[in-house]
Amino acid sequence: MLKRLALLLLLASPAHAVQPDEVLSDPALEARARQISQVLRCPVCQGENIDESNASVSRDLRLLVRERLKEGDSNTQVIDYIKDRYGEYVLFEPEKTGANLILYWAGPIAFVLALGGVFVWIRSRRKDAPATAALSAEEEARVQELLKG
Repeated sequence: MLKRLALLLLLASPAHAVQPDEVLSDPALEARARQISQVLRCPVCQGENIDESNASVSRDLRLLVRERLKEGDSNTQVIDYIKDRYGEYVLFEPEKTGANLILYWAGPIAFVLALGGVFVWIRSRRKDAPATAALSAEEEARVQELLKG
């Protein structure tokens, strides 16, 4: 039973492609390397970060991250170095500057415009609805007669 539970926990944990020969001896540096690897996209796999990807370019990037950390770079310096070398595409979350602002604001702006369009459409439907005329005295008497029964 305990073996099954251990196997289940192992299978439920996130998959990492980091090879044993890549792991740094300093646990703090290794933790930083893993943190950086989570925000860098594999240029080949596109949907995976370099920590999870088995592509050779991801292995090269993981080694590069660890090398830069051993040289004393901060997390930001390592990410900037790799971004300068491979382009902004390697970042899972692009910077919120320049042309990227269009991407960040396009969704909320489209949502607000859609809400405005629905509001205008509903208001125009109300104006086009035919006004109900009041009942004539004869019709009112007929309704009362039907209601009495």
